[in-house]
Amino acid sequence: MIKTSFNNIDFLKKAMDGSWKKNQAISNNIANVNTPGYKRETVDFESVLRDQMKINNGVSMKTTNNAHINTYNSFEPTIEKDRNTSFRKDNNNVDIDTEMSAYSKNIMQYDFLTRQISDQLRRIKIAIKEGR
Repeated sequence: MIKTSFNNIDFLKKAMDGSWKKNQAISNNIANVNTPGYKRETVDFESVLRDQMKINNGVSMKTTNNAHINTYNSFEPTIEKDRNTSFRKDNNNVDIDTEMSAYSKNIMQYDFLTRQISDQLRRIKIAIKEGR
């Protein structure tokens, strides 16, 4: 049970890292809503984590050496520029309504992830106390 909880915490931490990076991108977009030529930034960490979950759920992975690769540890969310769209004359492609909506959704997602980690840590604490 404890090993599963630590795996879950590792996964949730990576999701939080992605959400944090996404928040940085959204904040940059909002700050540059009136900057001519600015191209909005995006972070798509959800699909990468979803793929990692499929891989890890399909195959039981075991590391026998600390140098072995952990798929969650190799995950690194990255900020990308959306250079394909531009609906304004100044070539800025930031829509404030879209960004504010994405910001609200991301904040709720981050809050959910923090509660999940807190619950996992609480379960570990209970398991340790009951093991005495």
